[in-house]
Amino acid sequence: MTLEREGAVAPREPKRDAWVRPALVVLLVATGALYLWGLGASGWANSYYSAAVQAATKSWKAMFFGSFDASNFITVDKTPGSLWIMDIAARLFGFNAWTVLVPQALEGVAAVGVLYATVKRVFTRAAGLIAGAVLALTPVAALMFRFNNPDALLTLLLVGAAYAFVRALDGASTKWIVAMGALLGFAFLAKMLQAFLVVPGFGLVYLVAAPTSLGRRVKQLVASGAAMIVAGGWWIAIVALMPASARPYIGGSQTNNIFNLMFGYNGFGRLTGSETGSVGGQGGPGGATGVGRWGATGLTRLFNAEIGGQISWLIPAALILLVAMLWFSRGAKRTDLRRASVLLWGSWLVITALTFSLARGIFHPYYTVALAPAIGAVIGIGATTLWRHRDNRVIRTTLAATLLATVAWSCKLLARSGSWHPGVRATVLVFGLLACGAIVVPSLLKQWAPAIAGLSLVVALAGPSAYAIETVAAPHSGAIPSAGPAVAGAQFGPGRFGGPGPQALQGPGPQGGPPQGGGFLETAAPSASLKAALTKDASSYTWVVATVGATSGAGIQISTGLPVLAIGGFNGTDPTPTLAQFEQLVAQHKVHYFIAGRGGPGGGFGGVGPGGSSGTGAEISSWVSQHFTATTVGNATLYDLGTYAS
Repeated sequence: MTLEREGAVAPREPKRDAWVRPALVVLLVATGALYLWGLGASGWANSYYSAAVQAATKSWKAMFFGSFDASNFITVDKTPGSLWIMDIAARLFGFNAWTVLVPQALEGVAAVGVLYATVKRVFTRAAGLIAGAVLALTPVAALMFRFNNPDALLTLLLVGAAYAFVRALDGASTKWIVAMGALLGFAFLAKMLQAFLVVPGFGLVYLVAAPTSLGRRVKQLVASGAAMIVAGGWWIAIVALMPASARPYIGGSQTNNIFNLMFGYNGFGRLTGSETGSVGGQGGPGGATGVGRWGATGLTRLFNAEIGGQISWLIPAALILLVAMLWFSRGAKRTDLRRASVLLWGSWLVITALTFSLARGIFHPYYTVALAPAIGAVIGIGATTLWRHRDNRVIRTTLAATLLATVAWSCKLLARSGSWHPGVRATVLVFGLLACGAIVVPSLLKQWAPAIAGLSLVVALAGPSAYAIETVAAPHSGAIPSAGPAVAGAQFGPGRFGGPGPQALQGPGPQGGPPQGGGFLETAAPSASLKAALTKDASSYTWVVATVGATSGAGIQISTGLPVLAIGGFNGTDPTPTLAQFEQLVAQHKVHYFIAGRGGPGGGFGGVGPGGSSGTGAEISSWVSQHFTATTVGNATLYDLGTYAS
């Protein structure tokens, strides 16, 4: 028996039911409300990227390169695609926390809408609605679509590429397969090589299933690849060909080379663990112990205390439904659009999940938002397709097993936050078991099918929805945010990693608000006295102050609106400027002040990495402390470099 022969893989719906459009509107409006509600509480969120947006409002050159500062000393450690959206909003409506964060929320709503459109094009509208709801309510999605890291735009562009892929499969359209490549190229400009994790699956599925000759399939994929290279490579080519003296230093690289950033720190180094410039230093995962700052790797990584509550709620269900759909459709013809669509989402899910699970370098839990669309699509497609044939005992048993696995895993995840609303876990368990029992009883299914389907959906989404609401209710800041409540054994999230932010800058939070929670690599605004000192005679200097690490200076730059020279880039590990170069800048009176890092002149981030206990940051800090007198302004140790005399 196969679903193809039984007709269980549903054909396209011939007409729209009256309830579909209102349901879609409710889904999109509710998603927008969820992502926009109380958004301003997070202030500048990741101040590192917010400072780059501020710089872009003052310098077109800074906008193009993604410079951290308006004087264009160094770029952020990513390609600037995601910044451009915020830059445009800030230039149009003014630089503030809302113009930084609202674009992320709108990208989330758009991702939900495009996912719905992609799924319902091949399957049912109900499948599309479920897929969109799963994406919207995934905790890490509720986090990242309210935060200004590059992952929001990356996720939207990946969903857009999937939509173009489905359109291309339906008739072997060259136009749409080229559009898919272009969207993946733009996704590369958002977050570099992570955008290409879906490429092997997309390419293989099209090569196998597109309804045209093999030769034409190959030519179309070549054209798509060319579009991807052009869409993502034009900026790379400009940066690579431009003389270093005419552009800022490439942040995150060790050689001031965009290819070093692309293939090293933000590329293969993430897989091997050998990236130079890791915040955790060398000897992370893959070292002698096999466990480092970013945790142990392995097939269970996405289910551990650190990551499980972010993304894994429906992964067991998605894997069961994926296997079931492929098994039951094994008799379909090569070009079957429905099976090809299942393979599209399944390859996205499996390849990306395996990469995240086995990567030995820098890895943050919020990266997993890229899995949410694939999980949502597989759940929506699999659940609705099998539900249409629930009269079949095997399929009915599969549905019950899928829900039971979801209930069991949800209870496990909720137990990790045992003191946080324990009633949620009890509710999921009780009603989940009732729904599982009802699914396997044919007489109950026949009489109460809509109620059982609704209860099953509510039970499956209860856990992630509760975490998503908790995420929305709390402000998030720093470089490594975390969704949901505190979880025993988890490193990241406010107050769970790295201690408080740079001590030199403790003061009011974003836009004069309350101080933000002490997340890892978090910054804070300068005190009023420090701000007054830094802004005095600022017009006479190119950089108002130098700090070891961009995160230490982001709050100053945002608060004063003046360029900060970030020694060593993001975390102080980039080898720029050298001591000789810094001495020259000081001699030319281009830098007014220097602020000692946390833990003393050589501190950086407490002595972490080459820019802290050793390297250019330590050398410069030592030189400054030997040649200038320290003064205390607020909680900051300040050195006036304007007194320098060669």
